[in-house]
Amino acid sequence: MIPSFVLTGGQISDYKAVNALLELPTPNPRAMLADRGYDSDSFRQDLLIHGILPVIPSRKGRSAPEKTDWLRDRDRNRIERMLNHLKQMRRIATRYEKTALSFMSFLNIAAARLWISSFFNVT
Repeated sequence: MIPSFVLTGGQISDYKAVNALLELPTPNPRAMLADRGYDSDSFRQDLLIHGILPVIPSRKGRSAPEKTDWLRDRDRNRIERMLNHLKQMRRIATRYEKTALSFMSFLNIAAARLWISSFFNVT
């Protein structure tokens, strides 16, 4: 699997980058793990049209809650921890780079570093 990122402005919602992520040249995912912020009927419908199972917990105030596959939703924790590890790297968190290309390059290096370290037993 090719690690891919979509860079948006700091004030832009993550929700706006979903279409760009779906257009990346990667194999089609079978499911999309997302938090409650992505819970909307139109977004769920778009995912189903693309053949992607939405694994998104319903918002608390939703009148007709959708069923959630809680076993798959537990995998979202791994994604959140990976993002937390990336944010712990000072250069990524403070974005010292002036250009998007430089920042994306360091982001890819940081992700590769995390991926490679997962192959070693650190206990």
